[in-house]
Amino acid sequence: MHGHGEDFGEKEEGKSRSQVKREMHALQKLGARLMSLPEARLRALGLADDLLEAVLLARRITDNEGRRRQVQYIGRLMRGADVAAIEALFRGLDAGNAAAASRFQLMEAWRDRLVAGDERALDEIRADLAASCAAAAHEAASEPAHLDVQHVRALARNAAREAARNKPPKSSRALFRYLRELCGEAAPAADQDGAAEPSCEE
Repeated sequence: MHGHGEDFGEKEEGKSRSQVKREMHALQKLGARLMSLPEARLRALGLADDLLEAVLLARRITDNEGRRRQVQYIGRLMRGADVAAIEALFRGLDAGNAAAASRFQLMEAWRDRLVAGDERALDEIRADLAASCAAAAHEAASEPAHLDVQHVRALARNAAREAARNKPPKSSRALFRYLRELCGEAAPAADQDGAAEPSCEE
């Protein structure tokens, strides 16, 4: 661990000390985000050996003060890194997280509408499946994933009855899980179990 304190070094030409300080804090923040990445992805970034070693070490430090000092050290090392590439990586990750959250909310809305008896949600699900499979196959003739309408209606009816009787939402959860799996948004636990991805064929 490198306990060098918060040293911002010599003032860079044309920059005020406050500007240099702001830039260093930004580098420290970006370096701290690197600590959240899996080791394989860190290595794929092509980081300098000393920066990679510093990030891996920081993840093992449990003492708050020790970790703070290590993050400061990472910030100094970041001055020699390809910051643009690292920022681009995190922009992509953030965009992916936002897209996933949007899909989650869409499927929640479908579930709620189905439980309320809104059959138009089924048409929207069919259209979404057809569009997703066509995009994946790069051809409009791709067969959409099979939507088991009777199964969905049965789960929706059961969920409505459970809600009316103030019972645990077992069917509502089952319906949401089915929609996620159908749309290729399987829960992490299913992925870890090696569940097959939903097919675009009936």
